[in-house]
Parts: sequence; structure tokens; C-alpha cells
Amino acid sequence: MLKRISVHQLTLGMHIKEFCGSWMEHPFWRTAFVLSDPKDIQAILDSSIKEVWIDVAKGLDIAPGQTSVSQAESDAQVEAELRQAADAQRRVAPVAAAVELERAARICLQSKQAVKSMFEEARMGNSVDVDGARILVEEISDSVSRNPGAIISLARLKTADEYTYMHSVAVCALMVALARQLSLDAEQTHSAGLAGLLHDLGKALIPLDVLNKPGKLTEQEFSIVKSHPDKGHEMLLSGANVNPMALDVCWHHHEKVDGSGYPQGLKGDEISLFAKMGAVCDVYDAITSNRPYKLGWDPAESLRKMAEWSSGHFEPQVFQAFVKSIGIYPVGSLLRLTSGRIGVVMEQTTHSLTTPCVKVFYSTKSNMRIVPQLVDLSLPGSSEKIAGREDPTKWNFPDLNELWSGSHKAPW
Repeated sequence: MLKRISVHQLTLGMHIKEFCGSWMEHPFWRTAFVLSDPKDIQAILDSSIKEVWIDVAKGLDIAPGQTSVSQAESDAQVEAELRQAADAQRRVAPVAAAVELERAARICLQSKQAVKSMFEEARMGNSVDVDGARILVEEISDSVSRNPGAIISLARLKTADEYTYMHSVAVCALMVALARQLSLDAEQTHSAGLAGLLHDLGKALIPLDVLNKPGKLTEQEFSIVKSHPDKGHEMLLSGANVNPMALDVCWHHHEKVDGSGYPQGLKGDEISLFAKMGAVCDVYDAITSNRPYKLGWDPAESLRKMAEWSSGHFEPQVFQAFVKSIGIYPVGSLLRLTSGRIGVVMEQTTHSLTTPCVKVFYSTKSNMRIVPQLVDLSLPGSSEKIAGREDPTKWNFPDLNELWSGSHKAPW
């Protein structure tokens, strides 16, 4: 039997079925587990969660004489109630990037902690609770619905030490945006997000000194890293409620259409659409992010380089859809306008892939910083056009990321 109780009634040995509230309100990436550590109870008490569902068939009941808030006869009844509450809180109407950045920053921070916990459990040999990631994917997906550029760009601002965890969050968001561009249905889009979140799970079993090595890997070390798709696939198979798309993408996101990828050397139509999607999203976030051994490339320059590789590495149609999903000049790209001013892309506009909204802040004519100004290149009266990309390493603007992200400096 399932009972809804106050968090103050929690005791060790109880089996928590679900938390009553948003996943961002509590510190656990999964929801169904037995309370075995006093610190977990304290963490719940310190959160804003007020009530939880417990399963008395799998753990201890409340003390004699205590009363529950309510009872349910089935998981389905609980799921329906929680879904109704979650739907009431969901906001997916489009908003400006500046509005979404604040919420996206909170989602990034919580998501990183959740993925980190997931990886730590995998390292300890525990099976992966795929269901526990369901709400996490929904929050990321909702953020993409409101404004895709916000969370996709913020997730790119990761420290080298946190790369593996935030990379999973970024690929989740990129997969959702790409799935929508490809007109996949809601179920497939959710599965794509879940696949992105879990695609690198096998790296939990790669030694950290190899995974985070600042220099070039030896042949033996690279062989160890290349084992992560097989390891991740095996881990997902050992869990319950395995998502077929997550299994496929986890195993095959390093395959290339010309057959030169790994672990199986698949080529062309031997690789599923979803694995081809995973390959594009994985590479884009990898090359635009700072790594222990190199600085990330400018987003627009990264797309140019990926276009050069697309014939052998990526499925052309998938890559073209990916570009449409994030823009030819993604958020954070450094551009020179025809006026000679330099600016950073703030967000895409609906008019054209070549007319984003740009924040200009430097004049090449006077060789000095100017008061930042937003320029919407899509407006009918705009006389400005994009003259070309600029290399951030050439200019070395120390506040480039802050110019487009505001005060968000990747606390994750």
C-alpha cells in the first residue's frame, strides 16, 4: 500500500516511492529508494519538500498512532496525481532568452548534481534507475520548449572537471531540440532526451586519471576510453525498464556513416537515426566545451568544421536538421557586422538562420569597447548584416560568456 505522509514522519527503513513536488526542490536524482542514511532524511527536511509517498510493502510503515495524509491502492493512482500536479506547474510557452536563462541555470545546476549521483551509483555497481531520470528529462525538455538557446548554451559553459556530467545534460537538451526539428513525436522526443542524458554512462567505469588526463592519451589509454559504449550498454541492460533508444544511442553514438567509428564499425543504414542524432549532438558539445587538454571552439566555427566532416562522419540530413535546431550562428558565437562592430549572438530569431539577435560591444573602427547594444538583424529596417565570424582567441575578450549569459558563470 502507498501512503502520503509528512516529511517529519520519515524514518530509516521507509521506502520512498515519490516526492510531492518538483524534482528541483529535492537533492535526489531518483525517487524510489529505501532510506538508509540519516543524512538523506536531513537533506529532505532541509529542502522545500513537505510530503512524500512511501510504499509500506517495500519498507517500514509510519509509527502506530500516526496518521497519513492520504492513501492510494496503486502506483497508477500516485502517478496520476503527481502527473496532474506536475502538469499544473509546467510552463512551456516560448519566452525570450533573457527570461529563460535564470531558470535554465537552476536546471543545469540540479541536473549536474543528478547526473553526478547517477554516475557515482554506477561506479559502485548499482543498477541504473532509468525511471528516476524521467522528470529530469522533462524539465530540460520544457526549457528547450521555452527557449532552446538558453539551456543549450549554458550547458556548454562547463568546467573541465565537471565536463562528463554537464556534457550529458547538454547532449540531452541538444537531442530534444534536434528531435523536434526532425518532427519526431512526443514519446520519441522524450526518449531522445533520455538517450542523450545516458549516452556516456559507460564513462563512469573509466578511471578518472584517464578520463581527465590533460595531455594526449596513449594508445592503451585511448583503448580504455573507447570501451565506454560497451560498458554503458551493459549497465543499461542490467537495469529495469530499459529504453531501447537509450540503449542504442549509448552503444552507437561513436559510429560514423563511413564505417570508421566504434565499437562495431557500423556504416550507413546500419546505424539508426537516433544513433546518428547522438553522434552529431555529442561531437558538437564536445568541441565547443573546454576540456582538460584544450579550450572549446567558437560555436559557429564548430559548425563550419563539422560541415567539413559531415560526408564521412555524420548523416548529412541529420546534420542539416541539427544546424537548423541551433542556428548557423548559435548563441555565444562571435561575429563582425558590416558596420565594423563586433558582437556576440544572444538568441535566434524566427525570420532567418542568418539574422540572429546580436549584442554589439566593440568597434573595430575605433579599436575600443563601446556601450553594449542589442541589434536584431531580422528587423525590416535593420541596415546591419553579418560580415563574418570572428575567432574569440584572437580577441581574448575576458567577459565574452558573461556578455550573452548575464551573470551566469557556470556555477556547475
